[in-house]
Amino acid sequence: MIPPRLVLATTNRGKLEELRALVAEWGVAEVLSLAAFPGVSGPEETGRSYLENALAKARAVASATGLPALADDSGLEVEALGGAPGVRSARYAPTDAARVARLLAELASVPRAARRARFRCVVALAWPRGDEVTAEGTCLGWIASARSGSGGFGYDPVFVADELGCSFAAAAPADKQRVSHRARAVRALGTRLASS
Repeated sequence: MIPPRLVLATTNRGKLEELRALVAEWGVAEVLSLAAFPGVSGPEETGRSYLENALAKARAVASATGLPALADDSGLEVEALGGAPGVRSARYAPTDAARVARLLAELASVPRAARRARFRCVVALAWPRGDEVTAEGTCLGWIASARSGSGGFGYDPVFVADELGCSFAAAAPADKQRVSHRARAVRALGTRLASS
């Protein structure tokens, strides 16, 4: 069942905006951010999988706020790097710019045909009473050799989605929301909730 109120368990501004817009598609009456709960924060991401991290964040925020909490964990998986940075995508370097720079440096000698990648996202909705529902979404693409576009966040300037033919950062927000890993995960979760 889709809850009438929920908290988004993230302090990442980019994720917050995307999640708020996607959850609005469910018809949720009130979507709160962690800013509405001073002193409440999610745990450190120490899990070995996206699922572990998403569940840990959702459980912690649901317990602290007394409301259902939606969390996500996502990452970029690059085939030429053996799936890295993967679950450690946010900790690959200290800032978004540094993460992109490190990724481009590591792929500098890798030809275009071998730069296949995918974004993966797992979302988890946890209730204070202990119920949990999860879903996953992916978006296939490749890593460009240089940044492109001014929108988005994280690795968006260098991830070119197959379905768009441009980087997430260069795509119109509505186009990104149509095909992104996060959008697919949240919509799959909404479908699961609506049928339960």
